[in-house]
Amino acid sequence: MSNTAHTPARHDTVVRRTWNETKSAFKTTEFWVWLVVSAAILIASAVVDDADAGHSGFGADQAWSYVALVTVAYFLSRGIAKAGVR
Repeated sequence: MSNTAHTPARHDTVVRRTWNETKSAFKTTEFWVWLVVSAAILIASAVVDDADAGHSGFGADQAWSYVALVTVAYFLSRGIAKAGVR
């Protein structure tokens, strides 16, 4: 008899981690920046709009166009962040 203990055969296994998403959308800085910038655009539009005084102002139509542009940029940044995830 030998003095070595019997060890079961070891099988080399590969453990892979999978992710469905890089990070929850609410946990990203892009989300908070989008939210703050969108709110700032809408507040600026409400404060600066001098269309009644004969100026062209910064009306709601322009503000919502800028919010839409910022939203598209946010969606693109989330898509790029997820591009490396399978």
